[in-house]
Amino acid sequence: MTSIAPVGTTASISDPAQAQSHILRVLIASQILSGAGLAAGATVGALLAQDMLGSTSTAGAALAAIGVGRISQSRGRRPGLAAGYLTGAIGSVGVIIAAILDSPVLLFTALFVYGAGTATNLQARYAGADLATPDHRARAVSTVLVATTLGGVAGPNLAAPTGHLAETLGMPNLAGLFLLSGLAYALAALVLAVWLRPDPLLLARTLAMSKETKAAGVTTADDVDTREGRKRVVLGALVMVLSQIVMAAIMTMTPVHMHHHGHSTAASGLVIAIHIGAMYLPSPLTGWLVDRYGHMKIVAASGITLMAAGILAATAPGDSVVLLALALALLGLGWNFGLVSGTAIISDTVPLATRAKTQGVVDVSISIAGATGGMASGFMVAATSYPVLAFTGGILSLALLPAVAATAYRR
Repeated sequence: MTSIAPVGTTASISDPAQAQSHILRVLIASQILSGAGLAAGATVGALLAQDMLGSTSTAGAALAAIGVGRISQSRGRRPGLAAGYLTGAIGSVGVIIAAILDSPVLLFTALFVYGAGTATNLQARYAGADLATPDHRARAVSTVLVATTLGGVAGPNLAAPTGHLAETLGMPNLAGLFLLSGLAYALAALVLAVWLRPDPLLLARTLAMSKETKAAGVTTADDVDTREGRKRVVLGALVMVLSQIVMAAIMTMTPVHMHHHGHSTAASGLVIAIHIGAMYLPSPLTGWLVDRYGHMKIVAASGITLMAAGILAATAPGDSVVLLALALALLGLGWNFGLVSGTAIISDTVPLATRAKTQGVVDVSISIAGATGGMASGFMVAATSYPVLAFTGGILSLALLPAVAATAYRR
């Protein structure tokens, strides 16, 4: 990789474009690895909990997402992201041990810790935007997100071979993917710890301070701290929170729904792989659309696409892998629209001085939303059915439309 001078040196300050290019390459490498890691929980987490507890509860897998808020910190992206992935690796090891010992308490605790890796995978999108210019921030976010696709799509399709490996080692079959996730997260942490230099957030702050004397008294987009700015932050958070609730609820219960209809782990792994691909693969196009046409139109597209996904999942026959895969693809696409547009709103609005703190608070909300959606989905399916859950999620996503109408603004 190209060597970049440490933060504070003349080389790093005079050529932020070169630093941004290097940072994006490092983030892409780490995202490919972490994508394989996060796929494990989505594919087999709920099924493993079900096998051990004899119920459809997905609380352990969903609560793991709360760990995303722990990654936010004020000392730079590199230590925070590396620590988050390392924690995810430790959680993966814990899941394997819990499966061997048949310990539900340890399993849920380990899944919670494992969730730090999933949360960190999302946090990395902010690192891609730190040095980007305002008219390219959505595309920078998208570049980081799309890298997750390779690992995320490959991971679930390794369910069968990793399951056989686990059985050979004397472990439950469903623990196999967590062998992969532990290794993937550990390698992602190593890549970031060694090569994410200069730190994008610290460099962005250094560059901003160096311009203060030249632009004293001049207000820029990064200086916005008004009531209108706060409304934008709330809107961005609302878009991502609602998208996360709907996506997590339907996605979490789909493997269980398929399992109840006689589908194999490989079949559910394929559906989840398609879903994860749809979550991340369209990111470059989504980023371009946000930069070109503005946040609001893509936010509206998110609500409509999520609604279509929920209705299709609700009406698809339980034995139809094709229709369930299509529904989960639309679910992933709608989530992508919401995440990219919401992230762009936050990154465009919050000043550098408080950016990391605000992003951390927003992602805590997203984490709680994901956990809530996951937990509620298990209870709702137990009380009603998967189609009712999916239809409810689709209708709930329409709440984005009046939210957009009530808080619309010009970029």
